[in-house]
Amino acid sequence: MITLKGDNIYLRALEPEDLEFIHRVENDESIWELSNTQAPYSKFLIKQYLENAHKDIFEVKQLRLVISNYQEESLGLIDIFDFDFKNRRAGIGILIKWDKRNKGYGDEALKLLVRYCFARLGLHQLYCNISEENEASIKLFEKLGFVKVGLKKDWNFENEAYKNEYLYQLINN
Repeated sequence: MITLKGDNIYLRALEPEDLEFIHRVENDESIWELSNTQAPYSKFLIKQYLENAHKDIFEVKQLRLVISNYQEESLGLIDIFDFDFKNRRAGIGILIKWDKRNKGYGDEALKLLVRYCFARLGLHQLYCNISEENEASIKLFEKLGFVKVGLKKDWNFENEAYKNEYLYQLINN
């Protein structure tokens, strides 16, 4: 049986009670370059998003899950996006709160999500986009078997400079 529960964390659906947490994450300017965000999100818009978060991944082509420990503390978010069932692929992204990093939560969450995508959703491959400067994410994804397959030069414009971005893939054999 495929489960979204690990030894130390589990992945759960978004709840209305996540409004403040999502609002803080989406409006943290220090991570906007990771999601290509250009402007803050209002609580009203996030509330609307949460009200529709129950929709099926096959309908909305994305899924956001909260990474939680067994003390019900939100540790971060993990996303499936650009879900393409015809070609059996999707993009994934992960964000762990600053004070919860380097404790193995990202590793465990990513393993759970990969297993879910391959076994439950029947995907053939996953991909992620990682800034050339994001050494922690590169290390995490490579540890789980993702392979660097490309470099997108001058891909993102941030702080008056262009930054390169790697494309990583994990193919389910």
